[in-house]
Amino acid sequence: MVHQNGRNKLNLKAPHRRAMLRNQAIHLINYGHLVSTKARVKETRRLVERVVTIAREGNTFNARRRVHALLPYDVDAVIKLFKDIAPQYVTRPGGYTRIIPLGKRMSDTATVARLEWVK
Repeated sequence: MVHQNGRNKLNLKAPHRRAMLRNQAIHLINYGHLVSTKARVKETRRLVERVVTIAREGNTFNARRRVHALLPYDVDAVIKLFKDIAPQYVTRPGGYTRIIPLGKRMSDTATVARLEWVK
C-alpha cells in the first residue's frame, strides 16, 4: 500500500502553504518564470497546471470564478492568464510548464530549480 503520497507539505501549516503556493503561481503568471527550491517548484507546478487547464475552457463566467477561487490575491494575474497564457495551450493536452534544475544553493545547499512556461 502506498499511503500519504498526495503532496509535499513543505514543512508549513496548511494556510501558510496555500498562500505561498498561490503567491508563487501569481509570480509565474506575471513574470514568466520562478526560481525556488525544487520541492516548492514541483508543488507550484501542480497548482499552475490545474489553473491553466481551467482557463483553457475560455473566458466564461464559471471558468473565471473557479480560477479566481484558486488565485484570489491578484485580479490582474487572472486577466493575464485568460488573455495571454491560456490561449497558447488550447491544443496542448497538458504539460504547460518545465522544471530546469539549477544545482545547489551556496548558503544552505538546497536544490534550486527554475519553473517556466513551455512555448
